[in-house]
Amino acid sequence: MKKLLSVAGAALLTVLAAVFAFGQPAHAAAGFSVAGGKLYDANGTEFVMRGVNHAHTWYPQQTSSFANVKALGANTVRVVLASGDRWTKNSAADVANVISLCKANRLICVLEVHDTTGYGEQSGAITLDRAVDYWLSIASALQGQEKYVIVNIGNEPYGNQGYGTWATDTANAIKRLRAGGLTHTIMVDAPNWGQDWSFTMRDNAGSVFAADPQKNTVFSIHMYGVFDTAAEITDYLGRFRTAGLPIVVGEFGFNHSDGNPDEDTILAYSQANGIGYLGWSWSGNGGGVEYLDMVTNFDPNQLTSWGQRIFNGANGIRATAREASVFAGTSPSPTTSPTISPTPTTSPTTGPTPPPGGCTASYTIVNSWQGGFQGEVKVTAGAAAITGWTTKWTFANGQTVSQSWNATVSSSGSAYTARNVDYNGRLGAGASTSFGFIGSWNGSNAIPAVTCTAS
Repeated sequence: MKKLLSVAGAALLTVLAAVFAFGQPAHAAAGFSVAGGKLYDANGTEFVMRGVNHAHTWYPQQTSSFANVKALGANTVRVVLASGDRWTKNSAADVANVISLCKANRLICVLEVHDTTGYGEQSGAITLDRAVDYWLSIASALQGQEKYVIVNIGNEPYGNQGYGTWATDTANAIKRLRAGGLTHTIMVDAPNWGQDWSFTMRDNAGSVFAADPQKNTVFSIHMYGVFDTAAEITDYLGRFRTAGLPIVVGEFGFNHSDGNPDEDTILAYSQANGIGYLGWSWSGNGGGVEYLDMVTNFDPNQLTSWGQRIFNGANGIRATAREASVFAGTSPSPTTSPTISPTPTTSPTTGPTPPPGGCTASYTIVNSWQGGFQGEVKVTAGAAAITGWTTKWTFANGQTVSQSWNATVSSSGSAYTARNVDYNGRLGAGASTSFGFIGSWNGSNAIPAVTCTAS
């Protein structure tokens, strides 16, 4: 996974050219393809990744994780593999089994080699060229699976040293894979432990894309502490969209030792702009980042606060994932889906009638479990557009809010105030937005009255 980053000060490099003009790519044989900065499946249907990372190479016995991830709504799983240089090699037979598990559960497989992580700074890390050796050695498991598999050459292929050759090394790795017969969509990670604070990937993405004979490459940025403001996130992703280059958030979390990423903006901007995201990670984290587990001990009945956020929150997986069209007409695996906790509940809503130009707010308990719940407040503009909103409510039963998204939430005792963030304050007449939160309760969890004031 990650290590603490020592982010260099003011790293301003040359800005991307306004638009890279690339023609329609030669589509991969019966597989995924890229055109106009978007990813398309083998049916020519646009596909937006909504999923998680799963550390298969360290927990090979956790094969039920694929069904469990699917049951929570994901359409993609990024699977950690090893070349045998730092961790035990995943054989062609094992990779074939992983692919079969993905297909049985109607998940797209993004397969990545983790041994490259932090090359140039991390002892034992391997080059991208060495990672290509691995992919070619297991080509028998990959060929014929172009509809279902994306090949992520190497995880975070450079640390904070020696990353100046990223563009050349990445382009050469892509060309070697093509020469070796792999026609899959290829995903490439950024340097700087995946976070590209030096803008090396951002400023060289066009040349790397052009180096792919099939023009079938997707770029992956990992967003942790470097991306702790909305401006940094929207600027970075926006430059790829403007340039017509495909970008996904291949890893991100809600917190990290190197800083506090703005996961709300990552999720909201990705959803608004058709950008894929893959959260880190399902379960099994160690080394002080255990808080990035989405479920505890691989148990889908024990969603953590991070798991609640990414699966059930605003712009999260349940609300936004769409299954790849290549699975249309197929049946899911005969695996009994887990009972997911928290259990969705139907709740009443509250809210006054809006005055002209004002707003109303309705409060709903989306999920509830012993001692905790997920709440949502929907804000609706009245007869005229508004430029901002503030909602207020008071809990009657001692409930507390521990985490929120899509709003700035504050409290004074049992009284709570939530204000819009910069991207969801402006609403047209009759338009709505929503924000969510994770709370705790004990004994009872009554629905409070909620008011809304527009600005």
